[in-house]
Amino acid sequence: MANKNSVALLDFFSRHRILMLLGAILSMIIGSPFLDAILHYEVIPDLFITLIFILGIYAISQKRRHVYIALALAIPMFLGVWSAYILQSFKPVVFGHFSGTLFIGFVIILLTNFIFSDKKVTKEVIFAAVVVYLLMAMMWANAYLILEFYNPGSFSIPDGQTEHPFQYLYFSFVTITTLGYGDVAPLTLKASSLVILEAVTGQIYLVVVVAWLVGMYVSRRSQENDR
Repeated sequence: MANKNSVALLDFFSRHRILMLLGAILSMIIGSPFLDAILHYEVIPDLFITLIFILGIYAISQKRRHVYIALALAIPMFLGVWSAYILQSFKPVVFGHFSGTLFIGFVIILLTNFIFSDKKVTKEVIFAAVVVYLLMAMMWANAYLILEFYNPGSFSIPDGQTEHPFQYLYFSFVTITTLGYGDVAPLTLKASSLVILEAVTGQIYLVVVVAWLVGMYVSRRSQENDR
């Protein structure tokens, strides 16, 4: 009985690997600020990031070479982020975010290929489309953080608030969704160029993916009705 339950559990995880990644990303966005405020542990955001990267590797683990590439990009991120607690320096964190940006880009490419190669609009395809959109925002958040490290003053921070990596994630989502609150804003040409690129890429992605999914769904239903 225990073996059957274990097999069933592993099968569930295998079939819902993208959903688990989506859940981890949403948990970080929603839970990280609240847990950080309640527990006052600086390590909480990094725990969420580590979980997301582990589930990201699992989500694209159908091919062994993809796992090797993902590990090669993720391990430096892990070392950079967690070694900062020992070395008491922000430089390893920046190195980790740079490696993490490459890792997220790699996962985005593979999930996008999965979306456009599937012949049916399944739940996993929809979950993958949402995950890619969220990962795009995370990737640009890393880019903003790296830019601010090498070019201090690239972004404005609201008065009375201390600089925190989550602010760049917040700004990234505000940008990619074109909300434009204006509380955090680019102050340099380099920062502005990244913001423009993210806003345009996000809108193009939504238009293309939604059109693709709707087209695939309509085509599938039409084929089923003709039978």
